[in-house]
Amino acid sequence: MPRRTLLRSIAVGGAALAAPSVLTACSTGSGSGGDVSNAGKKTAPWPTHTPTEGPAPDLAPSSAGVQAGYTKYPQKLVTATDGKPGTGKEKIRVLSITYGTPPKPVGSNKYWQAMNEALGVEVEFTVVPDADFRAKMATLMAGDSGDLPDIISIGGGYVLPREAQFVKARCADLSEHLSGDAVKDYPNLAGIPTYAWEGMGRIGGRIYGVPVERAKVQGAMFVNREAFDEAGYKPGMPADAFRAMAKDASAGKKSGLGASTVSFYGYQYHAMWHGAPNEWRIKGGRATSMYGTEEFRAALEFMAKLRADGSYNSDATSISQVDLKTLFYNGTVRSMTDGWGAVLSNAQGIKDAYTLDVAEPYEVPGATPVYQQNRGCFGYTVVKKAAKERVRLMLRVLDWLASPFGSKEYELMHYGVEGTHFAYDKAGDPIPTERGLVESRTNLPFAYLMDAPQPLYFPGHADLTKRLHAWQRKVVPLLVPNDRWGLQSATFNRVGASLQQILDDGVTAVVSGRKSLSSWDGVLKKWRSQGGDKCAGEFEEEYEAAH
Repeated sequence: MPRRTLLRSIAVGGAALAAPSVLTACSTGSGSGGDVSNAGKKTAPWPTHTPTEGPAPDLAPSSAGVQAGYTKYPQKLVTATDGKPGTGKEKIRVLSITYGTPPKPVGSNKYWQAMNEALGVEVEFTVVPDADFRAKMATLMAGDSGDLPDIISIGGGYVLPREAQFVKARCADLSEHLSGDAVKDYPNLAGIPTYAWEGMGRIGGRIYGVPVERAKVQGAMFVNREAFDEAGYKPGMPADAFRAMAKDASAGKKSGLGASTVSFYGYQYHAMWHGAPNEWRIKGGRATSMYGTEEFRAALEFMAKLRADGSYNSDATSISQVDLKTLFYNGTVRSMTDGWGAVLSNAQGIKDAYTLDVAEPYEVPGATPVYQQNRGCFGYTVVKKAAKERVRLMLRVLDWLASPFGSKEYELMHYGVEGTHFAYDKAGDPIPTERGLVESRTNLPFAYLMDAPQPLYFPGHADLTKRLHAWQRKVVPLLVPNDRWGLQSATFNRVGASLQQILDDGVTAVVSGRKSLSSWDGVLKKWRSQGGDKCAGEFEEEYEAAH
């Protein structure tokens, strides 16, 4: 019997055997948020999408997901908001993940000061390094409601235990403010495309967050093009040739492939280039996880060979992504997987020491390579439960932060203050100063709280814009979605983080050589028995309700 039919039969027939586990998954503890499923709920309409007007691009976008490209900066900027969100008297507390270094204190941080002035609020910013994000959020979610920041960015792709229950129980239901035409009170939030809201998803049929839009391309294997070319790299080369190239690029004390504690040897890229699904594929009423496919097993075997060849950096299981970036910038490692939003900071980090480029999928005999389609958002931002006017203040702040490319607000958030953080070059591009590289949206990540729909534009790097636009035109047709985005599963919300840890630990053990490929069968058995199969069934139910 298909899982969705079985679960429906249980729900209708009231099977006593299944009832305790279902109830436990949905409502353990007071204030837990209860049932977060969207199945059987009357759902709040998505916000009415009203695209914001912007400058005409130099390189055309596509409806499939190729971004609009700009090789030069707009000469005339517009004002995208109607005054400051605050009065200058309010204080707000915010929290976000970061992939940069700790920001300078507000008293000596001109960027922070300028943003506070523009927003009309005093922002107390808690910045959490990516390696500490899950632990920090676990502490925050277990604490008192009074200790919650006013605005929390839940991003970075992490699976947080009981995330949806936490949001439903302790964060504001934003449906009345944003659903349908109500979003027109926040015109820049109305400019966020519907696919980003769908990727975020509803909780119990309601809208609890605002998605931080991102390109449909999820990330990339960034490469040192000169080093790769010297080692024999060719776009779309056979997998065996790629392996030989990576080994050649690792001569001396160099590493052809860079990996960190959060990238797990870049396994999602290799798995999909071997033809595996994008985590979850739901088709014909069946949910298939990438981890149980033969394509994933083949990718594991391939990565283990890459590691045995010496192609990965030796500290791949202990180094942070921030420290890996430093090794990539100075040429010690020749490639690394990273989020698409990191293009500009990576281009700035290498300081023209070499050409930054991105790899195309290699070819595996008998396999059809696919590429990760993004959730449509970096994550989503929630607002602490508060009086209606307080919630509106937070939404006005987020609306300001979502000001579009080509506006004065976008320029301040992304590049800082002219003369302090950047200067226009001869081409009219805002080029960061030394101070601007330190006091930046990377180290003080306002852009992870909220941001405008992203263009392909990299100041001073018109050639990079052209390269990446051409690359997107090749890769976007290969995009496949993760079919679980926007769906709720009580089991996944409860134990998804521990399930992911089982998989990540298993991948690390096999690729690092601590265990054999045959050990993956045990990893899958443990994953299935501890909730993987239940997640599949619940995703099937939710998918059917949503489609």
